[in-house]
Amino acid sequence: MNTTITDVFFDLDHTLWDFDKNSEMAFDRIFKNRFPEIKIQDFITHYAPINQECWKLYQHDKITHVELRYNRLKFSFDALNFAISDKNINEIANDYIEYLTDNNYLFDGAIEVLEYLKPKYKLHIITNGFANVQDKKINNALLSGYFDTITNSELAGVKKPNSIIFDYAVNVAKAQKHNSIMIGDCLDADVNGALNAGLDAIFFNDKKVVAPENIKQINHLLELKKYL
Repeated sequence: MNTTITDVFFDLDHTLWDFDKNSEMAFDRIFKNRFPEIKIQDFITHYAPINQECWKLYQHDKITHVELRYNRLKFSFDALNFAISDKNINEIANDYIEYLTDNNYLFDGAIEVLEYLKPKYKLHIITNGFANVQDKKINNALLSGYFDTITNSELAGVKKPNSIIFDYAVNVAKAQKHNSIMIGDCLDADVNGALNAGLDAIFFNDKKVVAPENIKQINHLLELKKYL
């Protein structure tokens, strides 16, 4: 146990909640119903990086929530050379949000590490996701009992990496920055965002990308036991 840390803040998507797996299953269901000619793996190959780039723009307020939902689908279908109407895109976007939380696969070790941390620290979530969707994910994946507070960007009025969301979350948690640590999969939003706001941070680097040597990092959630 790290005796200087009292409060541990987690990102949700791509850190605890396996967004890629759950997302693929949602699209598989949609396409089987609406466009069976689309091969799910072909679509996901394009969608995954496009969605990531759209989220980066959204995090930095360069596109709106509505543009995020539309663009990530439109650009993916364009990359597939698949002609589709705006009406169909909006229908898929709505189905996707409805179906996404029906699947709640977590990263390997998620529950085990939360069980390990819960008696030792106050646990919290900071997420840029949309409030109603994130709440469903947390509840359906049976995660709510582990966390004292849940901060989303709609409540805070800004998104990670903006330091205001970290200030907001620490305040809601009744925590102190020097006793807090953030764990997340995004170097920009989670790690640098937290460090710039005055919290410590650990990079959940499950994809094993090259990261600065001065950044604390783990490749598996159970490695958190080395730090906490």
